[in-house]
Amino acid sequence: MPRQRLPQEKNWYVLHTYSGYEDAVAKNLKQRIESLSMEDKIFNVLVPKEKKIKIKDGKRKVVEEKIYPGYVLVEMIVTDDSWYVVRNTPNVTGFVGAGTTPVPVSGEEIEILKKRTGVETPQFKIDFKIGDTVKITDGPFKDFDGKVSEIDEERGKVKVLVNMFGRDTPVGLDSLQIKKL
Repeated sequence: MPRQRLPQEKNWYVLHTYSGYEDAVAKNLKQRIESLSMEDKIFNVLVPKEKKIKIKDGKRKVVEEKIYPGYVLVEMIVTDDSWYVVRNTPNVTGFVGAGTTPVPVSGEEIEILKKRTGVETPQFKIDFKIGDTVKITDGPFKDFDGKVSEIDEERGKVKVLVNMFGRDTPVGLDSLQIKKL
C-alpha cells in the first residue's frame, strides 16, 4: 500500500502485466471498476495498439499490434482504494514507478500515443525508385530479380520487370513483396 499521501488528481499511469495478458487485464479491470463502484476514481483503461500492414498468403492485411507489449494504461485518481483495486487485478504485476508509488505519464506522451493509436489506415512508405533492381520476397515469383518499372504510392503497389524466357515481363506486386538488392 502507498505510504505517503498521494495527490488527488486524475492522471494516466502505466501498469505492468504478464505479456500476452494485456487485453484480459483491461477487461478484468473494467469489470472490477464497475462491480466495486470505482467509476469516480478509475476512468479509463487503454491497451495501446496501432494498425500495421502485413503480407499473408500474398495478400495485404491490416493487423493491430500492441505498441507496448506487457503494459496497460489506466487513467485514475490514485487513492488507497483505487490503488488496491488496480494492483490486485489478476495478471497485473505492478505500477511503473519508484517503489510502490506510481509515476504519472506526461500529458504530451498520452497525446502522442492517442494520435498513434487513432490513425485509421496505416501509412506505407515505398522506398523504391523506378529503375531500382529488386528481389521478390513473396508470392509465385519469389526469389526472382527484376527492375521496378512503375510505382503506385497510393495503393502501395509496384510493377517489376522480370526476365522470363529471355524477355522482360511486367509483374504486379505489393511493395511489401520486394526488397532492394
